[in-house]
Amino acid sequence: MLKRLRENKSSQGTLLITPTLIFMVGLLIIPLLLTLIISFGRRSADGNVIYTFGLHNYIRILGISTACEGGQSLCFDPLYANILRRSLALAFNSTVLVILLAYPLAYFIARAHPKRRNTFLFMVLVPLWTNFVIRVYAWMMLLRTQGVINSVLGWLAGLVGIPFAPFEMLYTPGAVLVGMVYEFLPFMILPIFTSLEKIDNSLYEAAADLGANPIRTFLRVTLPLSMPGVVAGTILVFIPVMGTFIVSDLLGGRQVILIGNLIQRQFLDARDPTFGSAASLILMAMTLIVTFFYTRKFGFGEEIVAA
Repeated sequence: MLKRLRENKSSQGTLLITPTLIFMVGLLIIPLLLTLIISFGRRSADGNVIYTFGLHNYIRILGISTACEGGQSLCFDPLYANILRRSLALAFNSTVLVILLAYPLAYFIARAHPKRRNTFLFMVLVPLWTNFVIRVYAWMMLLRTQGVINSVLGWLAGLVGIPFAPFEMLYTPGAVLVGMVYEFLPFMILPIFTSLEKIDNSLYEAAADLGANPIRTFLRVTLPLSMPGVVAGTILVFIPVMGTFIVSDLLGGRQVILIGNLIQRQFLDARDPTFGSAASLILMAMTLIVTFFYTRKFGFGEEIVAA
């Protein structure tokens, strides 16, 4: 039997992927199917699931309401639609800012001397050694009214004799954006650095020999060859930002509600798993659609697999 298995390549492949298939089916496919089934149900008075089939949870999250004034049968309630729009806008803005900050830093590290390159990468990875929540709390200390930033600004204003009123930075959408950019910046730096590091220096020499200035060399050589890393980093940033709720809960003070916060509160506070399941599937569908069109436009690239 062992001899036959060694000779049969198809059986070897099946045997190798069996543990992964069991893992995927048990911890991904089955939970997704259960979430899908629950999303069509109704919430009972005590917070349990009544297994029926209806689209009321999806209609509700998309903003279509039957509780209308003026005798209308259907009307639009923008509450949950605004949360979806806000989540998409924050994910888009965070990803763009992360790219703008990460690309120059990744380029600097890739072009640095090999002896210093590992030191720079080490410095990029050091924040990841600290717990995610602790890093968010650190930003709360920086951004609050009596925090470090306002204290430094007040001290500088006192030196030049200018009246200073502390800025309200914490519990605002801007604070949530800053937290998102900080938390996910390393996940953009590393794949871009990997792409830039693999660019052959002879390509830069050839561009210079052909009379290309640094800007033209960047636009025609560096940027196109580093796009796989940008695409990989975008996916690694955009998808978590869409679903996270810790940053918006702490830095937004439960005032900046995103789709991740909505899902968390439906399961833990409102005890409505049916609506929470529908919101989870809507989030997954939105993320897949955006990722699909983005990768169709720019391509996956080999760096996604490496990342």
